[in-house]
Amino acid sequence: MKKKRRLAIAVIHGANLNLLGVREPEIYGTTTLREVDGAIRALCNELGCKVTIEQHNGEGELIDAVHAAAAQGRAIVINPGAYAHYSYALRDALASVSVPKIEAHVSNIHARDAFRRRSVIAPAVDGTIAGLGVNSYLLAIRAAVSMLEGK
Repeated sequence: MKKKRRLAIAVIHGANLNLLGVREPEIYGTTTLREVDGAIRALCNELGCKVTIEQHNGEGELIDAVHAAAAQGRAIVINPGAYAHYSYALRDALASVSVPKIEAHVSNIHARDAFRRRSVIAPAVDGTIAGLGVNSYLLAIRAAVSMLEGK
């Protein structure tokens, strides 16, 4: 009898997301990163999947986190922050791994400054969810679980 593999997801928060709830609340809201992480953990518990959550401001640390998550067979939910708009190195790291990958943004990047409307990350991930606050993460997790289950 084959043992069912437990679903596993890595949530990777990028640059400046440690300042959620404080930084530009008119754009990003007042929910803190700690509260976002709590909602993520609660949903993953409900869905029966393991989750690791980390936040890095540095581009190299984000790349290392992508590599580590993929090596562990974890789906990736990533909010790269501003790196979404110019980090070809992070884009290449995501393109090089073959696990489900979802890009999530708290704000609607398509309704903001012109430079934020294009994500260089988007072509390297399976989908992007933006503009729904904390729900962007939660919907991304649901999508990643569905992909891991082969649906």
